[in-house]
Amino acid sequence: MQPLHLRSAGTSLVISTHRGEAEISHWGADLGETLPDLAILNEPIPPSSADANVPAGLIPQASSSWQGRPGLRGHRVTDGMPGFDFSVRLRVVSATADGNTAVVVQSDPDAGITVTSHLTLHPGGLLEMRNAVTNDGTSPFQVDELATVLPVAPDAVELLDLTGRWCRERHPQRHSIQQGTWVRTGRHGRTGHDSSLLFAAGTAGFGNRHGKVWATHLAWSGNHEQFADRVGDGRTMIGGSELLGPAEVVLQPGETYTAPALFAAYSDRGLDGITEAFYSWFRARPHHVAGPRPVVLNTWEAVYFDHNLETLIELAGSAADLGVERFVLDDGWFRGRRNDHAGLGDWYVDESVWPGGLTPLIEAVTAHGMEFGLWVEPEMISINSDIARAHPEWIVGPSASSYKDGGRLPVEWRHQHVIDLVNPEAWQYVFGRIDALLRDNKISYLKWDQNRDLLEHGHSGRASVHQQTLAAYRLFDALREAHPSVEIESCSSGGARVDLGILERTDRVWASDCNDALERQTIQRWTGMVVPPELVGGHIGPSTSHTTARTHDLSFRAITALFGHFGMEWDVRSVTGAERKELKGFIALYKEHRALIHSGLAVRADAPDESLMVHGVVAPEHDGGIPAGATAALFAVVKTRTSFAEQVGRVSLPGLDPSRTYRVELLFPTPVDADYGHTVIEAQPVSWLASGAEANGRFLGEVGLPMPVLHPEHAILLRLTAL
Repeated sequence: MQPLHLRSAGTSLVISTHRGEAEISHWGADLGETLPDLAILNEPIPPSSADANVPAGLIPQASSSWQGRPGLRGHRVTDGMPGFDFSVRLRVVSATADGNTAVVVQSDPDAGITVTSHLTLHPGGLLEMRNAVTNDGTSPFQVDELATVLPVAPDAVELLDLTGRWCRERHPQRHSIQQGTWVRTGRHGRTGHDSSLLFAAGTAGFGNRHGKVWATHLAWSGNHEQFADRVGDGRTMIGGSELLGPAEVVLQPGETYTAPALFAAYSDRGLDGITEAFYSWFRARPHHVAGPRPVVLNTWEAVYFDHNLETLIELAGSAADLGVERFVLDDGWFRGRRNDHAGLGDWYVDESVWPGGLTPLIEAVTAHGMEFGLWVEPEMISINSDIARAHPEWIVGPSASSYKDGGRLPVEWRHQHVIDLVNPEAWQYVFGRIDALLRDNKISYLKWDQNRDLLEHGHSGRASVHQQTLAAYRLFDALREAHPSVEIESCSSGGARVDLGILERTDRVWASDCNDALERQTIQRWTGMVVPPELVGGHIGPSTSHTTARTHDLSFRAITALFGHFGMEWDVRSVTGAERKELKGFIALYKEHRALIHSGLAVRADAPDESLMVHGVVAPEHDGGIPAGATAALFAVVKTRTSFAEQVGRVSLPGLDPSRTYRVELLFPTPVDADYGHTVIEAQPVSWLASGAEANGRFLGEVGLPMPVLHPEHAILLRLTAL
């Protein structure tokens, strides 16, 4: 059987079957059209080892003497006894390719197991893999794990993944790849604040713009594992899987379990090449957000739970005056919700606060030409709520007995519990209430929150995170089908549910509950490794951060929010005088450049000074190129802390067409800006700042330009115009 060879955007994926089972012989640089006989890749057989070549299978298995982490773990229950068919011997039944999609079917007739693998190499180079296991036997088969794995080249010697916590999501950590297994486990019942959005192996010292990188992402919003596995013979596999609880997936004869999709990208141009592959896939989706991303005002940090119609109408008027296009009413609008101790699940407008319903506020908002959005948390329930009193059996717990019958509940988290969406009646109730809200009110946008981990999560006494995650997906899907014009944001205590599973069902993610611009620089930079900026909410908060008590100039907060889906979480009624004029200027700046920010190529310089972050967006080259006079790129030069050196030196502006000439101008600040002195500290300004500079893309990328000496926690914004 001939190998399958998928090629796209400088990447090749080769699937060989000459050893009886399917294995990925190569994933990396494009190999061209012609392949040799892959038998030449058979490894030598070392002493004191298996008397055969050991493939690193598409589904690694012990039956081939693979000593690393297996691809399929499970066992058959026969005559009530578990533990049978614990080791399968999968062999290829068929392997076909159609364009850049391959389907490989492997089976073990003796064990009664078939695994089908679908692999698609998308036009931008992003690889999508899905494995499914089917029970062909006559008795139940319990699936403990079905992993999706990929080999990486021997020169991948470093591993980068992300970790974090509430208000500090997605911070990088890096270490060398050594023999053994490095596992990142998420047991939150949701993706998790500490989840690694990206799992990347690369050559020594790989960076933003240099080095080879092989990276994966698991598209799943429940419990999961991501791992790198280096076995004793030196081969390294990276991959991921759903982390299944005890007996969560038991296949009856004829049933199939499909594992979450693993997305993967290869780059020989550093991490920016990985980002390019993900963005290309996102933006090619038929349901990807279209049109200008509206300026948002969210009311949380403006009023918290203090909902008063007169105040909110005044806030809406102030927002409209600034140029806001979407007004979102946050937590506190429903029955009994004067604080976070009560009301979740009672999705009825609180008549004591809103005697006329939400209509007066919605009409005031829409009269200003703004869309109206609403906060909901459909997956949660408060003990102190009408619905919990009526249906205590709908509260998730680990016991076979429900809370109604004295069953034990998990420890409260933010004074709340989880509603059991696996229960069809509970699911239908939640769907019915949110559906009614959307039908009865002119709501264009839902901020969908999820404010606790799903610990000790069970249905009828059995682990059920797997089923709850699928039920939540069905809820999103059903509401989107019923209300296709309503956008949905995924918020989960900030950024605890950011993954491609939830992003198939939502139009935006809230990257973090922290609006501190310094923290956001890192959070948004690493969220943006995978998720394009038009899907990442970035808001300006008050001058002193609600979550860190750190104080920043408006310019730093605004430039940080600019490279995302821009908005505010602030009582903007208090913004007056010169500050209000400056805020209006930044909102206008976002509107002028959002088409570029939300369609262009994300680039990040490898700045040698660790106190400096340099990132930007470059206009995509369509047929005919960028017209003269058009904005070709925006760059932010961000000073996060003091430098060891007196000057940061020349700063490169990467990602430009090397043969094109550009005019570089300081877009913010200018010498007439009131806070210029707060941003820049220097005895004599950089010579090119006053009148701009002209140079070709090769010069700007390789030599760069000297930059002003910036105060810590300040930023400047550069505009590059095509000449």
